[in-house]
Amino acid sequence: MSIGNRVFPRNWPSLGDLVEQYRGLPVANISDSMQRLSGGGSRLRPYHNGAYLCGQALTVRVRPGDNLMVHQAIEMAQPGDVIVVEAGGDLTNSIIGEFILAYAERKSVAGFVIDGAIRDVAAIRQSNMPVFAAGVTHRGPYKAGPGEINVPVILGQMTVNPGDLIVGDDDGVLAIAAADATDLLPAARKKHGAEQGSWDRIRAGKDDRSWVEAAVRASGCVFMPAGASAAGNAK
Repeated sequence: MSIGNRVFPRNWPSLGDLVEQYRGLPVANISDSMQRLSGGGSRLRPYHNGAYLCGQALTVRVRPGDNLMVHQAIEMAQPGDVIVVEAGGDLTNSIIGEFILAYAERKSVAGFVIDGAIRDVAAIRQSNMPVFAAGVTHRGPYKAGPGEINVPVILGQMTVNPGDLIVGDDDGVLAIAAADATDLLPAARKKHGAEQGSWDRIRAGKDDRSWVEAAVRASGCVFMPAGASAAGNAK
């Protein structure tokens, strides 16, 4: 077995309508519902026109700066797949550009998440296809391999397994384990609904902020008496 240079078959089940039920939910609300412990990190930023990313992960691991296996993943992709690429976070050479984007659009790929660099940003900014990446460079990729497809990959603090649900918006990108997607959805919807209620109270001037001082006092903070000055404690 050629470990590090192999393509596994697609053996993960479709999440079906569950994907569409997540579409449009703020990633921040989903993240809060996952105890804020997962995420691709602040380096993975959106470079497209703001379209929401939602689909199942077709995972790819590549040598930094080489996109041969990304091309192979596009050939294997089914409509709605998100191609998730572990490229070592290296920004020396790009992994995708506008030509790959065109191939992927023809296959109805849902988007890209790349822990590496991209190029042709002007074209990507005008595209409806979501593209999240760690950075930009004009230097193009190599196409020699090796790499792996449909294996677990790691991007930042986020482990992505083939078939996991990927969501992304202007705040960043997040992976949801396929086995957790059904149970997480009600909690994410509840969090989103609670935030909408908070906005309604803020706009109406009916928000209760008494919790702030209570929390500060509970932390052990001392409120000094009137007239006290920090300057008098200076050494």
